[in-house]
Amino acid sequence: MRRRVVILAAVLAAVIAVAAGLYLFQPWRIFTSSTVVEDVPAVATPAAKSAAPSAPIATPAVPRELATGRLISHEHASSGTVKVLQLPDGSRILRLEGLDTSDGPDLRVWLSDAPVVEGVAGWYVFDDGAYLDLGALKANKGNQNYPIPAGAVLDDYSSVSIWCARFAVSFAAAELKT
Repeated sequence: MRRRVVILAAVLAAVIAVAAGLYLFQPWRIFTSSTVVEDVPAVATPAAKSAAPSAPIATPAVPRELATGRLISHEHASSGTVKVLQLPDGSRILRLEGLDTSDGPDLRVWLSDAPVVEGVAGWYVFDDGAYLDLGALKANKGNQNYPIPAGAVLDDYSSVSIWCARFAVSFAAAELKT
């Protein structure tokens, strides 16, 4: 009888360990992928009135590029570019273009004051100092926009990280250059 209880306890412990492992690591994400393709937001500004009596034609204003960088791989092979854009209405966005990385649990987009370091040494530095969480990564592929809060001081941040909050590791990072 005692042997049966020990075996049952061991099986129960194994089931709990497997369930916890599946919850934490979400291994099926190795095989999943999603793509988001967003355009750069355009703000129409009225053009000068033409000689014709018809209504003026609105022309899209062009965003101004404040900083840019190229993603390097950290924990997972990644590529793409990042841009900080100021839209004609004064708002700012972080834009990921041509993003290609692995899917993972609880991926976030961060502005950070940490330096971008290649290799394993750079995987864990982004939560050591100041960072600004811009939200969950929308997809692991494509072109995506993330609003930057109006009160954020961009000079406080020198890099971008695709950050896995679950395991406190960077999937990819880019140094921002003006």
